Amino acid sequence: MKAVYKRAAPYADDAMNLPVKDVDAAIPYYEKTFGFRVAARSGEPYKSVVLTRDAIRIGLAENGGDPTQEGCFFEVDNVEAAFAEITGKPPADSDFRIDQFGDASFRVFFVVAPDGLCYMLGQRQEV
Repeated sequence: MKAVYKRAAPYADDAMNLPVKDVDAAIPYYEKTFGFRVAARSGEPYKSVVLTRDAIRIGLAENGGDPTQEGCFFEVDNVEAAFAEITGKPPADSDFRIDQFGDASFRVFFVVAPDGLCYMLGQRQEV
């Protein structure tokens, strides 16, 4: 069973402009690990790519930004399935934590990509 990615929320301003050193080197990781597909490429004003999966789109860009200070929250319909897809192993309860955002609670885990971007994946928890 695969998770459905429902929403991408950037940590800073723009999920379509996430900084990476080398777009071409980053793409295979996102395709293999997250199941993204390349939707578009651009060379202006700098090299970038748009990646899609389910209902979300993110953009990687050679824009000179610091990837260790950026990333996204991905809301998924099944956090355990997302964990298994990404890590290749079944999750343990210790792989997750509960985070509160406003009046919503999410069961979450984190992934740091080789390019330095950090991603939090989470499933909304019913109260």
